[in-house]
Amino acid sequence: MSDRIIRLIGLTGGIATGKTAISNYLADACGFPILDADIYAREAVNPGSPILDSIVKRYGAGILLPDGNLNRSELGNIIFCNVAERQWLEEQIHPYVRRRLVEETQSFIAALTPVSQNTQDLGTKTQETGFFHQKLERSIVEKNPGFCAPTDTLTLVLVVPLLFEANMTDLCTEIWVVYCSPEVQLERLMQRDGLSYDRSQARINTQLPLAQKCQQADVVLDNSSTLDSLFLQVDVQVSRFDI
Repeated sequence: MSDRIIRLIGLTGGIATGKTAISNYLADACGFPILDADIYAREAVNPGSPILDSIVKRYGAGILLPDGNLNRSELGNIIFCNVAERQWLEEQIHPYVRRRLVEETQSFIAALTPVSQNTQDLGTKTQETGFFHQKLERSIVEKNPGFCAPTDTLTLVLVVPLLFEANMTDLCTEIWVVYCSPEVQLERLMQRDGLSYDRSQARINTQLPLAQKCQQADVVLDNSSTLDSLFLQVDVQVSRFDI
């Protein structure tokens, strides 16, 4: 591992700025594994989880759907209008998300140590650690460029919408922020989620302003135009390591 560059890209931005479009592109075009904080946040409140139990204790059984899952829409109505309640919820979920990101990042590095060994050994590891490493094994076997780069650079993408707000920047070796103008962001959010102007603006206001995120970024990707333009910017940043 000592002669390999480990590249941990922290991909963030504002709500509805285009993080998913970029993470999908990095996965499909570059073969990079993706760790999505939103997946772990949903995992944290699965039925029977201690965090969901705490949420029910705080807000009552009405916060659940008939099938026992969390009613995310109802919870959103609470936290996006109440700073104290949002902070309480984040205090429950963020530590869990951080732990899962650390676990999967460590597993990623460990699994890629024996890249030149028989993939059967790696296959055994994937059975022990689940879907992420099943995907990882396929990427290695298929020789996706993200894993078999001439420069021996190994890249993992951590998609963390609240990377700055949750103080998770230390998990990355570089930070990419997806940017668009506030006007475009608001319009996209209203169209995507079918929200009113006021509700959309309230959700945007819960996050650190995009301008401040850009100031702290290593890379700023402008998503104010077309997807082709956005992906060209991504290609430039990926090619910095000759991947």
